[in-house]
Amino acid sequence: MAGSASSQPQFMSSMGNMSSSSNEPLMDNSDVEKIVVPEKTSWKNLFAYMGPGFLVSIAYIDPGNFQTDLQAGADHKYELLWIILVASIAALIIQSLAANLGVVTGKHLAEHCRTEYEKVPNFILWILAEISIVACDIPEVLGTAFALNMLFHIPVWIGVLLTGISTLILLALQQYGVRKLEFLIAFLVFTIAGCFLAELGYAKPVASEVLYGLFVPQLKGNGSVLAAISLLGAMVMPHNLFLHSALVLSRKVPRSVKGIKEACRLYMVESGFALVVAFLINVSVIAVSGSVCNSSSLSADTVKSCQDLSLNRAAFLLRNVLGNWSSKLFAIALLASGQSSTITGTYAGQYVMQGFLDLRLKPWLRNLLTRSLAIVPSLIVALIGGSSGAGQLIIVTSMILSFELPFALIPLLKFTSSKTKMGLYANTIALSATTWMIGFLIMGINIYFLVDMLISGLVHSPLKIVAKVFCGILGFSGMLLYLAGIAYLILRKNKEASHLLALTTPESRQMTNEAGNASVYSLPREDIVSMQLPQRTTTTDIE
Repeated sequence: MAGSASSQPQFMSSMGNMSSSSNEPLMDNSDVEKIVVPEKTSWKNLFAYMGPGFLVSIAYIDPGNFQTDLQAGADHKYELLWIILVASIAALIIQSLAANLGVVTGKHLAEHCRTEYEKVPNFILWILAEISIVACDIPEVLGTAFALNMLFHIPVWIGVLLTGISTLILLALQQYGVRKLEFLIAFLVFTIAGCFLAELGYAKPVASEVLYGLFVPQLKGNGSVLAAISLLGAMVMPHNLFLHSALVLSRKVPRSVKGIKEACRLYMVESGFALVVAFLINVSVIAVSGSVCNSSSLSADTVKSCQDLSLNRAAFLLRNVLGNWSSKLFAIALLASGQSSTITGTYAGQYVMQGFLDLRLKPWLRNLLTRSLAIVPSLIVALIGGSSGAGQLIIVTSMILSFELPFALIPLLKFTSSKTKMGLYANTIALSATTWMIGFLIMGINIYFLVDMLISGLVHSPLKIVAKVFCGILGFSGMLLYLAGIAYLILRKNKEASHLLALTTPESRQMTNEAGNASVYSLPREDIVSMQLPQRTTTTDIE
């Protein structure tokens, strides 16, 4: 920590000496809409913190997750439900760390990366983050196209083009403010939940079998390990870590020890509530698929569909087995999932670009750019490979996200465990050990998955031996480079101290206590809030 931090809280002193430096993230702008958290600590303050968790939860119920869940249920019935439970708990812990980083330091993950790493590593991390955002947008585009095909019989490739309209919808929504936007996302999440709860009513899975699969770990049958890896890999998304650490900066949080601790605690509660809803949706998808595809009265065509269950096939399967309304409910849920992901993907892209490069684009331009990069490969695959090819593209994007996860997860774990950045609020030894175990488990699973895909691809490839050897050398060289990048992030020591280590010294805490715990607010980030609210100028106080 800097020597100047020992005499007074830097949150207090930094507000009196604003400059244009990128290292001073707090900005005073009374015209920006603020969501104000009262000074008095109370559970009633939870409402002020509600919102970011629902935006983050969308990544756990996107079309890519649906496809993984459907196939897992079709192949293994309810046996892998416990994986969803474990993955959801791990996701809650990791997302809470992302929220804590933003609350405590006033800077989000991408900004910390810019100040911590040299230009070349920072640029590489930015490129990887941008690729992950495009990879997240592709399942959204295809999921929306499938949903339009199910509801209105529109060809998939035309549906891909129509998804560009969501850019205009997003722009229209932004002018109504952050609160209404968060309520819209929450409404879409509950719409998805309602649709799949209704699907459970149609499918009628055996409750005792579902509970047994949920709480009794088991890996039986061929492919169960690979299916479990796919479920785990699909649960934690790299762009979500950047997104969550930035969304929390839209709140005006009291800068006292109690205020910061309350913010961290209530953000965890809020995230937990949103992720519980996402967890129930994922369980419902697997339960419906497991019940339908493991029924004793299936036709030969239905059994064949269950063996390769894409999003499009799932709708026809549900219609044939459970009835037409079941298929419509699935399509509505898929449409809600795809459209809500539009908002979160655009915001994540804005925060990543602003954080890594200190560069901001207008929201409509950022959305158009990201969506175009996602539409082009989706359109090509939909035209050439049809629905089957589009389903395979979703699987490829899931692999890309698994590949890139360590390059967002490791910096997050390093920063939140560092006292030079988090001060009093750094992870405890027990929490650090737990989160690093979770991190290594996720990274190990993803690396195993990638190596397995490389080896199996070479073994079953029709190429000649010489070509296989050449591809193998390239592939394993790339894997070594990948592992070297991970090792660099893990072994490199943090060098930059946070400029916002508030109330981490005895003197600082004594000052606050003597003042009767009169807190000093941190202003919500002007650049963060203005990305969400380009036109609003009112102030909202949450009492």
